[in-house]
Amino acid sequence: MSCECEVEVEVGNAGQASVLKLLLAINAVMFLVESVTGIVAQSAGLVADSLDMFADAAVYGIGLYAVGRSALHKARAACLSGVFQCLLGVGVIVEVGHRFVAGSEPMSLLMVGMGGLALVANVSCLALLSRYRNGEVHMRASWIFSTNDVLANLGVIIAGALVAWTASPVPDLVIGCGIAVLVIRGGLHILSEARRELANERIPTPTPGRCPPMPTLTPEHGKSTLYKELK
Repeated sequence: MSCECEVEVEVGNAGQASVLKLLLAINAVMFLVESVTGIVAQSAGLVADSLDMFADAAVYGIGLYAVGRSALHKARAACLSGVFQCLLGVGVIVEVGHRFVAGSEPMSLLMVGMGGLALVANVSCLALLSRYRNGEVHMRASWIFSTNDVLANLGVIIAGALVAWTASPVPDLVIGCGIAVLVIRGGLHILSEARRELANERIPTPTPGRCPPMPTLTPEHGKSTLYKELK
């Protein structure tokens, strides 16, 4: 039975590693494409979404490191992912503030087109992660990040349409802030789950059917002390 369990664990770890490698590749490529497009289109929403892609690529790399390691390592990896996401969200808010002060003229067509391409990429990521969404904490973190990405992509597409309709950069700035809030919220959620996992790992649980250990005697223990412990 133990051999069969070990084989199942190894197969599961190999499956996780394969999925995370694909996710890492998709997000790394999309970060490069979307960041260049965002700069050309002068879009805070696309730049924010591209930074989100970069953060996800880093998160999947951290998750890949955690595969096959102990539950404590996986919880720590998820915790690091959450911190990274929160820092990214703060960075996005700074970028949106800069564009608000400096001014921008976002190109709606590029926003909609790039947002649609990113949406296809992230829906593909969700499909790859669907079997792991209720699994270990580092894989649940990946599922949450990809879900947030899909919402962010839809926001960019809607913002692009509103920019074209109103001829104003305000919808682009609003979606940039929205993505930042979404990213920070996801990071805090992952931190909460990771802390819970870490707390569970640090609480020793007794093995069923095993007696508690006998008291350890030291030279300071007298006979009366031994009698009290044995009672």
